Amino acid sequence: MTIRIGTSEQGGTFHTQGAAIAELLNGQDGEAVEALTSDTASVGNANKLATGDIEFGCMASNWIGRAKAGEAPFTKPIDLRMVAPLNAGPMFFVTRAESDVRDVADLAGRRLAVGLEHSGMTQHVRTIFAVLGIPFDGIEANWLGFADGADALVAGDVDGQFQCPIPNQVMTDLSERADVRVLPIAGAQIEKLLGEVPYYRRVTMKQGAFRGLDADTDQIGVLNVLVTHSSADDAMVTRLARLMCAEAAGLERLNPLFRGLGQLFEPLRTEGVGALEPGGVALHPGAIAAYRELGYLD
Repeated sequence: MTIRIGTSEQGGTFHTQGAAIAELLNGQDGEAVEALTSDTASVGNANKLATGDIEFGCMASNWIGRAKAGEAPFTKPIDLRMVAPLNAGPMFFVTRAESDVRDVADLAGRRLAVGLEHSGMTQHVRTIFAVLGIPFDGIEANWLGFADGADALVAGDVDGQFQCPIPNQVMTDLSERADVRVLPIAGAQIEKLLGEVPYYRRVTMKQGAFRGLDADTDQIGVLNVLVTHSSADDAMVTRLARLMCAEAAGLERLNPLFRGLGQLFEPLRTEGVGALEPGGVALHPGAIAAYRELGYLD
């Protein structure tokens, strides 16, 4: 049997992570693992799990609760189950270093590359602005993907870009092509976002992660996760969850996006299964068995 993992567009965050999982798992216990591209990433992967076209899917945790409830853009509830975290990637606004935009509030009325119009990135900008009291309709939204948005910032066609996560080749290249600055989010603003948006968490961007990031900077992040369907075979899920947890360091060597993966499992020890059940999506029994076997759960 070939285990199919739904990811994202070629070269996207989920695709590179899925490829690393496939590389590490292929050949173990006779497994054959394939990372499949998906132009619709989280939403498409949930729908493919419902139809049985994949066994596992990469998703941002802000989508999994909607899929479970059948809320738009999903047309019916999907019986997802959590398997493992992938990473907690920072989401941040970046501008040219010489810009007079000094913080997130200064983006009001400005030209901003927010992502493709119906993408998860744009949803995050709307959510962040709503919580912080910045009218989304008051900005000049440019519906540009990562690479095109970076080009627009370099050319001076926009005043800022919404970026996520790091390491991220587009962001690294952007910082080499132009002097850039990450806009700070004040501590009180972060607390407000964490208090009102359950799938956000505090993430620290480390100094030197790319040119222009000259100090550690707290931002918000979203947990990206690996999910499956409730009908998935327990033993198959146990093998993959065990790999994600026990081989976290190996995954980090293959792909720096997995940096800090091991720490994402630690809350299981103190909070139990609820630590890995964002959006009310329960852990698959196979994953629970793996974490018990590894000593994370009683």
